[in-house]
Amino acid sequence: MRDTIRGMILLAGMAGMLALSGCTVAAAGQAQAPHSDTSSWQSGQPHQETDPSDGAIEEGEDQETVQEEVPEKESEPVKRAYDFSQPVPEGPAVENDYFEDAAFIGDSRTDGFMIYSGIGCGENLTSNGLSIFTLQKKKAITIDGEEYTLLDALAKKQYGKVYISLGVNELGYANDKGFYEAYCQAIDIIRASQPNAVIYIQGLIPINEDVIAATGGAKYLTNEHLLVYNDLMKQVAEEKRVAFLDLNPQFAGPDGQLPEEASGDGVHLRASYCKQWLEYLKTHTVSYEELYG
Repeated sequence: MRDTIRGMILLAGMAGMLALSGCTVAAAGQAQAPHSDTSSWQSGQPHQETDPSDGAIEEGEDQETVQEEVPEKESEPVKRAYDFSQPVPEGPAVENDYFEDAAFIGDSRTDGFMIYSGIGCGENLTSNGLSIFTLQKKKAITIDGEEYTLLDALAKKQYGKVYISLGVNELGYANDKGFYEAYCQAIDIIRASQPNAVIYIQGLIPINEDVIAATGGAKYLTNEHLLVYNDLMKQVAEEKRVAFLDLNPQFAGPDGQLPEEASGDGVHLRASYCKQWLEYLKTHTVSYEELYG
């Protein structure tokens, strides 16, 4: 009995010593509380609890559903630059009223087109025998009693389209370089007076050398030189950034000549072929926006 009392006193003393040291005794089989973070109070900063919902991914949650989806930026369509080295491609036919704001500069061939094609509109700025070499100096138009060159007459109003067809009367000149330079100068003058117009250079329709010879026409009128001029006009169109209309293949027969029945003198077109010329122009158009954006 005395030993039992002595043991109880000893246990009580040990418990008191543990309490004074700040420790606790866990009951048998009971887990101790987790160790708390003391870094905040040791540094003198207030301790802050972390919200598990702030940017944290909870256990079992799919990471892809948590990350904010950034919408893809739609890329703007890239506008392709117009290829001035190529002729105007074929497209849906326009109506004749497309030519209401058009001016046609040319020689007697173009004059016949304006009369016999059935176009019914457009400004006729033509002169028989006109060439690219006389375009800037030949006064061929009379307005209110005063004579003007075709280019001066053109500058008196604004047009939406300007069609140029010259080259047949120049076939007798042995000056291809001069032809090219004169054409470039003409385009510069037209663009200066018609800054918002679509400028079309019309390639030359072929001629029929056999009919020309049979009717006593000039021997210098040849398709060989005509094709050289067409190539030069293509170069002008590319350099000056204007539209080129390649009419020659549309009217050339198997031998490269204008069909015999198309012309009484081998040069000027009969009415039915003037109508074909118009149909070509109606299916080969391009807008100012397509050319220059």
